Amino acid sequence: MSDTTTAEGAAATNGKLTHRQILTVLSGLMLGMFLAALDQTIVSSSMRTIADELHGLSLQAWATTAYLITATLSTPLYGKLSDLYGRKPMYLTAISLFLVGSLASGMATSMYELAAFRAFQGLGAGGLMSLALAIITDITAPRERSKYQGYFMAVFGISSVAGPVVGGFFAGIDTFAGITGWRWVFLVNVPIALAALVVVSKVLNLPHSRVDQKVDYWGAVALATGLVPLLIVAEQGREWGWGSAASIAMYVVGGLGAAAFVWIERRMGDAALLPLRLFDRPVFRMSTIVTVVQGAGMFGAMMSLPLYLQIVKGATPTQAGLQMLPLTLGIMVASLTSGRIIAATGRYKMFAVAGIGLMAAALFALSTITVDSSLALVMVIAFVIGLGLGASMQTLVLAATNDVRPQDIGVATSAATFFRQIGGTAGTAVFLSILFGTVGDRIANAIRSALTNPAYVSALAQNPAFAQQLKSGSLDVNDTSFLSTLDPALARPILQGFADSMSTVFLVGGIVLTVGFALVWFLKEKPLSDKSAMEQRAEAEADAPALALAH
Repeated sequence: MSDTTTAEGAAATNGKLTHRQILTVLSGLMLGMFLAALDQTIVSSSMRTIADELHGLSLQAWATTAYLITATLSTPLYGKLSDLYGRKPMYLTAISLFLVGSLASGMATSMYELAAFRAFQGLGAGGLMSLALAIITDITAPRERSKYQGYFMAVFGISSVAGPVVGGFFAGIDTFAGITGWRWVFLVNVPIALAALVVVSKVLNLPHSRVDQKVDYWGAVALATGLVPLLIVAEQGREWGWGSAASIAMYVVGGLGAAAFVWIERRMGDAALLPLRLFDRPVFRMSTIVTVVQGAGMFGAMMSLPLYLQIVKGATPTQAGLQMLPLTLGIMVASLTSGRIIAATGRYKMFAVAGIGLMAAALFALSTITVDSSLALVMVIAFVIGLGLGASMQTLVLAATNDVRPQDIGVATSAATFFRQIGGTAGTAVFLSILFGTVGDRIANAIRSALTNPAYVSALAQNPAFAQQLKSGSLDVNDTSFLSTLDPALARPILQGFADSMSTVFLVGGIVLTVGFALVWFLKEKPLSDKSAMEQRAEAEADAPALALAH
């Protein structure tokens, strides 16, 4: 008898799957999650090359923003629709949309086309991560779940390294298999997505009882109205100016949309896209708040550390990806170890506390690094960040989903993913603004100090073109590629300015995570159930006729 048939048989009786059956389902889920996680990093390391090829350097941010908007917006919608219509059809839909969007993006002929195709790709990406977590929540008991979520964290960590390496490779070659190199940044998703479709179609055969409930379309419209302007201003505010008329207009529209969303969700009750009653549950509420804070700190670190390696240490995107291996190792060690301990003891709060504490301490440590700090020290700190991330990220999802009804697993899991993305987007926008808002002054201070050094003055005299740039104030810190060919003596004050600004970014990140560390102590540790959501639903359906007769 095949694993698939066995899974159907087990699910039909009591909803319980064996370890082997769970691993079979997990194989399909990990392919889908790898697609989403890889795409986040592979594109970022190659976007400048892509923008140059498509003659749209000034438009490159929109290709990222469009993807971010649709991925974030669709996340809660996938959770709700999968609760209503089943996980498998929605997961296959997500993979299919991502596949088509990847294929189209690989054929784009302009940045406008690429932005549109990336938006379509994002519609699929919104379901890949959240539905994978929802499905593993369906088929595993909370007590055992962390062991399996550790595999997901490993995929997340591997993709964070593989993305820049693969993206840098394809961006750096002219052609591969007769196709322009950068196009493979998107086309590489196609065979992975096809494999995921085949595996998921075969192994993801889980029971689903259709729920007759209307879909909260107006809630989705209000969410879009509230979220899209805020995401746009988060991505574009640094260029526009945070107090510009365009930014203020976005704040107003976003605020009105958010208020409308809350009003609609209250009226929709159980049918709401994001049922507000979930926030009446103290564990779900606190884990969600901490998730937002962790998302801001986590994405701030994940964004800033590769920048330090590439700008200050002169690493290529490929080299920076490989230098992030200690972070991935930390994630894998902590997630797999904590998962086994949680399964054995049923205790999980200590990992959330320790994980966020480690991340805060690591960012404070990063705030002390300079242009001369050894690469070994930076990699040790990256390993500690990975330990903190691996211990806390899955634990917060576990706490949130352990506190809701089995019928709400999809919407609760997507809510956790959704709020982490919101925190990450806000954190990235704030940290980038701090970096580029302070780096000009820091570089100017470093250059003033360097002018007292005869060796610097001598090097400046031998590079009149660069000296004229400094004099006219036309030095562009948005494009640092010139540093690789600049006299090291002249480059040093610029690198020092970047290092000083990044220290400030890491310090702020440490403070943000310290707030999360203080909050996570208030997370109540609710006993973990020994039954999966699927088992609990099966029991409820079996008891329903008896309860009806009793009444």
